[in-house]
Amino acid sequence: MELSGATWRKSRRSGNGECVEVADDLAGVVGVRDSKDPAGPALTFDPRAWRAFVDHAKRS
Repeated sequence: MELSGATWRKSRRSGNGECVEVADDLAGVVGVRDSKDPAGPALTFDPRAWRAFVDHAKRS
């Protein structure tokens, strides 16, 4: 999947800048990449699966 036009964002809670970036403005998927390697590989998730992950992480 082509992600070059994605708008990537980091959490406002990212203090040191070393975290994941998320692009949720894609056609039917959510992109996730390492902020230290923006030209590196990115993972893509179904939006429901990503939401389930985020909800679980918030509860942990």
